[in-house]
Amino acid sequence: MGLCAALWAGCGAAGGEPAGDPSRISESEYDLARDAWLSQGNPRKALGHALAAVGHDEENAEAAHLVALIYLDFCRRDAADCRLEESERYARQALAVREDYREARNTLGVVLVHRRKYDEAIAVLTPLTQDILYETPENAWGNLGWAYLERGSLDRAVDALERSLALQPMFCVGAFRLGIAFERKRQLARALEALDRALGTDDPGCRALQDGFAARGRVLVALGRPADALADLDRCVELSASTPAGRECATLRRKLK
Repeated sequence: MGLCAALWAGCGAAGGEPAGDPSRISESEYDLARDAWLSQGNPRKALGHALAAVGHDEENAEAAHLVALIYLDFCRRDAADCRLEESERYARQALAVREDYREARNTLGVVLVHRRKYDEAIAVLTPLTQDILYETPENAWGNLGWAYLERGSLDRAVDALERSLALQPMFCVGAFRLGIAFERKRQLARALEALDRALGTDDPGCRALQDGFAARGRVLVALGRPADALADLDRCVELSASTPAGRECATLRRKLK
């Protein structure tokens, strides 16, 4: 078998057009993108394949959604590589192809919160919380609660986040955000309870939730328990001293020592 036959998805036919059925090429590129991102941990390689998948077939909603997710992943990894506008664009493209694409709707809500378009996020996410066919409603409720939290609607944030946790008790990020909502309401005992729940969830990601340690450290200081706060602040800095949370913890720790 020749090289072009083996790599049919990347070879051109006479006249420069891609060989094969564009929709099949798109699916192949989509599979390569998923493998590069989820198995190889290489988001740049994954993005190249995902964009190629959309380029071959603009009706490939799964590929468009994957592009949106990868752009979001760049934001998590390095602010310099964050492209929220592109993430929003491709999430909307996925929904334009499939109006009932619930996962893409949830992703769009997340992007809108990141872009501080809180009212738009609430409008996108609210119907999803009421959609009986959405298989992970805790995500919709959790993200809706996050949107309300960032908008400053604290009572609505508490309600949505408590609904999310009722559906999925292991959702530690939801418990963390609930703790932040109670902290902002100055209900410190309830904030501590929620943050204890978040950081005590039996999951490695939850036990490494740096923002959670920073928040619990603040709450413990406010409750007059500086010795307990120091343990959380030490753990926070240990996780990373270079992040905003790490710098906040280091500053508060210096004030206590």
